[in-house]
Amino acid sequence: MTIATAAVPATDFFAVRDLLTAQERAIGDRVRAFCDEQLIPVAGDYWERAEFPFELVPGYAELGIAGGSIEGYGCPAMSPVAEGLVAAELARGDGSFSTFNSVHSGLAMTAIGMLGSDEQKRRWLPDMARCDKLGAFALTEPEHGSDVVSLATSARRDGAEWVLDGAKRWIGNGVTADVVVVWARDDQGHVGAFVVERPTAGYRATPILGKTSNRAIWQADIVLDGVRVPAENRLEHARTFADTTRVLTKSRQTIAWEGLGHAVAAYEGALAYVQRREQFGRPLASFQLIQDKLSNMLSDITGMQLICLRLAQLQAQGRVRLEHAALAKLNTAAAARRVCGQARDMLGGNGILLEHHIARHHADVEAVYTYEGTDTVQSLIVGRAITGQSAFA
Repeated sequence: MTIATAAVPATDFFAVRDLLTAQERAIGDRVRAFCDEQLIPVAGDYWERAEFPFELVPGYAELGIAGGSIEGYGCPAMSPVAEGLVAAELARGDGSFSTFNSVHSGLAMTAIGMLGSDEQKRRWLPDMARCDKLGAFALTEPEHGSDVVSLATSARRDGAEWVLDGAKRWIGNGVTADVVVVWARDDQGHVGAFVVERPTAGYRATPILGKTSNRAIWQADIVLDGVRVPAENRLEHARTFADTTRVLTKSRQTIAWEGLGHAVAAYEGALAYVQRREQFGRPLASFQLIQDKLSNMLSDITGMQLICLRLAQLQAQGRVRLEHAALAKLNTAAAARRVCGQARDMLGGNGILLEHHIARHHADVEAVYTYEGTDTVQSLIVGRAITGQSAFA
C-alpha cells in the first residue's frame, strides 16, 4: 500500500527561507538564476578543460554582488546572510566559480575594505566592484600552509617604495588578477599587506596544473623577485598577523556557506536522478536504502543551513570570533563531503560522469575541505577555545 504524503521542499525542510528578509531572498534567487541559466550549462566543459570561464565575468558583475557586505565604494553592503547565500548559490553552481568569487570579493576586496585607508578603498574598490579589475590574495607560501604565520616573503623599504621578495603558492586568480594583496614581513619583523598592481616587473605567476579539484580556476605559483610597489600601497591598518586573522575570520564564514552549496547541488542532483531512474522495475526512490541515504543527506544539509544562518547573525551583531568561523567551516566541509559522497554512490556508474554534475561537486568539495584552513587546523582552533590551551604554535 502506498501512503500519500505532502511534498516537502527539496532542501528547505525546516523552512529556513522564512527567516530571510525579502532582500536576502531576492539576492539568493538572482544568483541561483545566474547559475542555472549561465554557469551550470558550461561548468562541466570548463572543468574538464581546466579553463576559467572568463565569458561569465560580465554576467557576474551585473549581479552586483562583488564586495559583499562592504559599505560604500560601489559595493553592495549586503547583510552577512545575503553574502553567505551568494557563496552557497555560486558553489551550488560550480566550485571553481565560487572560489573565484571568494578570492576576488571575499579575500582581496575584504582585505582592502577592512584594512585599507579611505583613500586606498577609493582607489581600488569601485573598479573591483564593477569587475573592471579582478583581485587576488597572496598569503600561502610553498613552505608555509597551515603555519602561514611563519611567512617568509619579505618587504624591504627603499625610499618611496617597498621591495617584495619571496614566493606564494595556491593563489586563486594569481595569474589573471589586476590587484594582488601580498602578505609579507617587513624589515622590522611586522606583517603587512602590500597591493601589487599588475603588470609589474618581478611578478611571475604560473598556473598549478594537474589538479583533480576546482580545475576551472587558475591557482598560481608566484615568484616575487624585487617587486617594487609605492609606499602608499601598503594597507594602512595591516600591521600584525592579527590583522590577517581578521580577514580570514570573515572569509572563512563564507567558505562554510560554500560547503552548504556543494551539498545542496549533490542532494538535488541525486534526488532528481533516483526519482527518474528505474531498476528492478521500479524507481530507485522507492527503495529503502535510497530513502535512508536521502534522509541522512537532508539531515546534514539542514544542520549546515542552521549553523550558517546563526553564524551570519552573530557576524551582523559583531560577535563572531575565529573559533565560531572555524567550527562552522569544520562542520560544513565534513558534512558536504559526506553528502557529495552519498550522492555519487547513489548514481552508480553514472556518478562519475560530468554530465550529471555530481562528479564535479564530489571532486571540488575536496578543495573546500582543505582551503581556508584544513579540517585539522579548524579543530585545533576550536579545541583551543574549549580548553584554553593551544595545541600548536
